[in-house]
Amino acid sequence: MNTANLTRTETRRRSRHITEVSYRIELDLLGATDADTDTFTSRTTIDFDASTPATWIDFLGAEVKSVRLNDVEIPVVYDGARIQLFGLASRNTVVVDALARYSRSGEGLHRFVDPVDDEVYLYTQFEPADARRVFANFEQPDIKAPFTFVVTAPSGWEVLSNRTGIRTGDTVTFAPTLPISTYITAVAAGPYHRSESSWTRDDLTVELGALCRASLAEYFDPEDIFDITRRGLDFFHDKFRYPYPFGKYDQIFVPEYNLGAMENPGLVTFTESYVFRSAATDAQYEARANTILHEMAHMWFGDLVTMEWWDDLWLKESFADFMGAFASADATRFTDAWVSFANRRKAWAYLQDQLPTTHPIVADITDLEAAKLNFDGITYAKGASVLKQLAAYVGDEAFFEASRRYFAEFAFGNTTLADLLTHASAASGRNLDSWATAWLQTSGVSTLSYTGSSVEQTDPRPHRLAIGLYDADADGNLVRTERREVDIVDASTPIELPSAALILLNDDDLTYAKIRLDEKSLATISGSLDRIVDPLARGLIWSALWNATRDAEFAPTKFLDLVSRFAPSESKVGILEAVLANAQYTIDHYLPDGQDAARLWLDTCWSRLMSADAGSDAQVVWLRAVGAAAQNSDSRAEDIFGLLDGTLPLAGLDLDPQQRWLLMRALSASGRAHKDAIDAELTLDASASSRNSYRAAISARPTSEAKSAAWSALMDSDDLSNDAVDATVSGFRAGGRRDVSASFDSRYFEAIADLWAGRSIEIARRLVIGLFPQQQSTEDADAWLAAHQWAPAALRRLVIEQRDHLARAIRVREAAKS
Repeated sequence: MNTANLTRTETRRRSRHITEVSYRIELDLLGATDADTDTFTSRTTIDFDASTPATWIDFLGAEVKSVRLNDVEIPVVYDGARIQLFGLASRNTVVVDALARYSRSGEGLHRFVDPVDDEVYLYTQFEPADARRVFANFEQPDIKAPFTFVVTAPSGWEVLSNRTGIRTGDTVTFAPTLPISTYITAVAAGPYHRSESSWTRDDLTVELGALCRASLAEYFDPEDIFDITRRGLDFFHDKFRYPYPFGKYDQIFVPEYNLGAMENPGLVTFTESYVFRSAATDAQYEARANTILHEMAHMWFGDLVTMEWWDDLWLKESFADFMGAFASADATRFTDAWVSFANRRKAWAYLQDQLPTTHPIVADITDLEAAKLNFDGITYAKGASVLKQLAAYVGDEAFFEASRRYFAEFAFGNTTLADLLTHASAASGRNLDSWATAWLQTSGVSTLSYTGSSVEQTDPRPHRLAIGLYDADADGNLVRTERREVDIVDASTPIELPSAALILLNDDDLTYAKIRLDEKSLATISGSLDRIVDPLARGLIWSALWNATRDAEFAPTKFLDLVSRFAPSESKVGILEAVLANAQYTIDHYLPDGQDAARLWLDTCWSRLMSADAGSDAQVVWLRAVGAAAQNSDSRAEDIFGLLDGTLPLAGLDLDPQQRWLLMRALSASGRAHKDAIDAELTLDASASSRNSYRAAISARPTSEAKSAAWSALMDSDDLSNDAVDATVSGFRAGGRRDVSASFDSRYFEAIADLWAGRSIEIARRLVIGLFPQQQSTEDADAWLAAHQWAPAALRRLVIEQRDHLARAIRVREAAKS
């Protein structure tokens, strides 16, 4: 039995017997600067009440040295994941002295050495259950407790946790936290660069901090981060009417991070890709603002009130995803944040919801491995989309009133779906049981279409949606001339609409559904897509076209034609980025013979790059599109070399290291960049990101030797960090060269079961997904699944999903031939 994989049943049993818990955690990190060390000492003191004579404490580490129970040293009974305790009293104190391991996978206490200055940086990442990699604990969200951290670290370092601390010599003792779950406790330590500000409302002042690595300080823009933060605190203070409860508000941007961010109260962690070393578009700043506000929403939805177990993960993630877009649009300069939500977040949800492994928003999560994989497009983006539909159904004020009542009743506690619905029903005056059944406890996505006399839907659900009628104005622009808000319940709902050039179902994006455009509307946008004034309407139309392409109902060549004709005039850069990414995916996966199309697409991207306004976001986006397209064709290799060596200057474009590496990897994948040129590029920038870009470029070379070296680096050792794994995988797959990668197909299926057993779930997941063979049939995947019926469910889920992506691509290619 894998005792590290905690189950819902056993943790529920434990929480019934273990109460009134508090922690004191002492970590000695003085040895972190020693290159030869891979462990640190961890002492945990836990006080708790027990109504059972025996239980266990969770710990994943190198060694448990001793265990003392109620001042008596007891035998260490430890299987590598659980420490058994016997002879418990009604009130207990247990002290565990252990050795914990530094992480290179981003799970637990991650250790990073900055190649620029050799400085060491540490930070923790615990969700869903990796606090046990740092200290012994009851690792489940419904055993909340106050935590007192005591951290010893090199002098001169910033040492941070959820609360403020007092330093005595090399030791910082932090104030106890309010009652929180283990997975949102946090520690960070290192010579971080720090900026400070504050926020004040009424009688509450919150000290704000923003931190990054010292070598990134020149690129850091804390004032913009603080501006978004203050606006967000204003927004949530007004809407939730529950003051921010966790004291300070530090936000730290950390290297080799597995997530976008994590909502640790008082110490929010972010990927440092939000520290823009390269030219950043307005869409990237918008995405950062959205993430800041997403994590801030968690201070209430998740941290203050927490789900009992991971099957109600949506109670925090769906709400945070919804509130991130809501607050962005309402409180920041990104007033059209719902456009990006419709075009990017919901695209993720639609993709996930059509896989055979789709699940209800309220999922059946039996164990931690299942929980790890449920941080997906259903839990985040579909859940957020459904909450937007709920707000349209009951009204914004009722939605926020329900939230206020929910926080007031359950502050510092744990809840389930029923608790939220009670308050939502009371605030709205509606019984929401049937709504919850239809939206939260079923899976799949409806498809809506207008027949001329009715709205038809597959997989029927109740929808509150708007229908927009668009016609040309005096200037020839397509504008909405009428809007009807209607309720759709059945498979067919009679609706008579006046004639219009364009009929847009789900206008304003109120509900969660794919839409199909009628023939007249398709004809209109085929000639006038660029004349639609409203960016949200354009985004919804691009989303409809992409969904129809993925479903083999709209020819991929037609989709590419529309992109080539209308993308250059797209003014909303977030839409442009998404459309170009979908076009590249179409080239890579959906065309029966993509060589000619790849060359033509590269020519299109190059032409648009050359004509883009100097220094514009569009110029940056088209450069990235060139880099992606040039992996599949070498027809512009000499031009790209000209950009790199300066013989082909382009006004407004001064290539930064990340842009240079994007182009160098493309040249490598197409076989036009030799190793000496790639080696020379590395000498220009010593950063960690450049080193990983070098890995990607070296692995991208279309030779058996390069692919074998990449494969060996990934599969034969566990030395690569999480980011290095991603870089090597991306290089291995660059260019889609089946002539040199096909020989690894059988090795993949032979290796993944052992890989899953031998690596951390984070690294194993990246390898299983990233190295899945892009074959011409699903036979090998089908054979593996048939032969591995008893493989871990989480591993089977990944293979099933990748197999489904492959099967869809094959279907679209076959349809395109006819």
